Amino acid sequence: MTTASDNLSKTPLNDLHLSLGARMVPFAGYSMPVQYPAGLMAEHKHTRTAAGLFDVSHMGQLRLVGPAAAAAFESLIPVDVIDLPVGKQRYGLLLNEAGGIIDDLMFVNRDYAHGGDIFVIVNGACKVGDMAHIQAKIGKRCQVIPMPERALLALQGPQAVTALSRLAPGVEKLVFMTGGNFKIQAGNQGIDVFLTRSGYTGEDGFEISVLATQAEALARALLAQPEVKPIGLGARNSLRLEAGLPLYGNDIDTTTTPVEASLQWAMQKVRRTSGARAGGFPGATKILAQLAGGAGAIGKKRVGLLALERIPVREHVELQDLSGQHIGEVTSGLLGPTIDQPVAMGYVPLAFATVGSKINAIVRGKPVLMEVVAMPFVPTSYFRG
Repeated sequence: MTTASDNLSKTPLNDLHLSLGARMVPFAGYSMPVQYPAGLMAEHKHTRTAAGLFDVSHMGQLRLVGPAAAAAFESLIPVDVIDLPVGKQRYGLLLNEAGGIIDDLMFVNRDYAHGGDIFVIVNGACKVGDMAHIQAKIGKRCQVIPMPERALLALQGPQAVTALSRLAPGVEKLVFMTGGNFKIQAGNQGIDVFLTRSGYTGEDGFEISVLATQAEALARALLAQPEVKPIGLGARNSLRLEAGLPLYGNDIDTTTTPVEASLQWAMQKVRRTSGARAGGFPGATKILAQLAGGAGAIGKKRVGLLALERIPVREHVELQDLSGQHIGEVTSGLLGPTIDQPVAMGYVPLAFATVGSKINAIVRGKPVLMEVVAMPFVPTSYFRG
C-alpha cells in the first residue's frame, strides 16, 4: 500500500519496494520508501552493525566532459577540482553570487584517457535547477550531460564490503572517497556499474551507479546476501544526523555560506587566500573574508546539540539563551538510535557556538537544556586503508 500520490515519479525499484512491504511517501517529487516492516529503529541499527541497501535513485547524476571540464567546474565551487587525482572523489558546494549554498554534491574525476570526465551526483530536490545552473554557467566550456537513464543505490554498513566483494571481487581494495568501474554478478548476468566507496551514513559503504533497466536485478542480488536488508528514508535521515552530516533544505540552503555551515573543511588551501588558485568562485570575496575571521565575520554558525534530558528536539524548535532570549532554531533533530540520546543541529550566534555552551530548546512551551558538542555524534567508520 502506498500513501504517495499517483502523479509522483517512481524510481526503477518502486515495484521491489512495494513487494517488500515498504511504506511509501512523497519525497523530492518521487514516491520513496520511508521504512519497511522492521521499522526505522531496526533498520538504523542493522546499518550500524551489518549492511543496509538504500534506493537513492531520485538523486541527479551528470557528467562534465572535455579537456576544460575540471577548470570550468572549479569556477562554480570553492573546491580543488583541477588537482583531484583520477579515481578520487570529493564533496563540493555549488554557490550563488552571495556565497549561499545552491546545493551540496559529490564528484569524481574519472578522466577517461585525459579527455576529461567528471561524474557528479546532486540532491534529488535540486537536480533540475542544478543542471540548468551548471549548463548556463559552463556549458560553453565543456559538455554537461545529464544521466536520467541511470539509477543509484547505496550499500552502507560495516559488512557492506563483505557482501559486495562476494559479487564484485576487487571492491575491497578501494578506500574511502575513491571509485571505479566494476562488474557485479547478479545471477547469470554481470552488471556493469560505476561505484565509489562513500556514502552519507558515517559508515563504510558504497554508492553504485547502474543503468535503470538493471537496477532491480542488482538490488535483488545484493538483498540475497545474508548481511543486507532494505533501508528507508527514515533511517537514512537518522544515520546522517548521528554522523553530523547536513541535509540540504534543512541544515544548509541559499541563506547559508560554507563558513556559517561549518563546512570550511571542504575548501582546500589552494582555493583560499594566498592559495595558488585563491577565489575565483561565486561569493569568494565574502567567503574568504569570513574565513579570515575578525569581528562580525559571521553572524551564525551550525553546531551540534545534545539534549541533557531524554526529550527529542525536532526541527524548527526555537533555541533560546538561558535568560530566555531567542538565538536561533533547530534545523534537524531526533532521538539518536545508536546513542539513545536526543541530538540536533541548529544555527546559533558565535557567542553560543563554543563546545560546552548551554542553551535551551523550547519544546511544547518548556525549556530543554542542551549542550553544544563536537560532531559527529557517533564516530565515523570510513575505510581509509
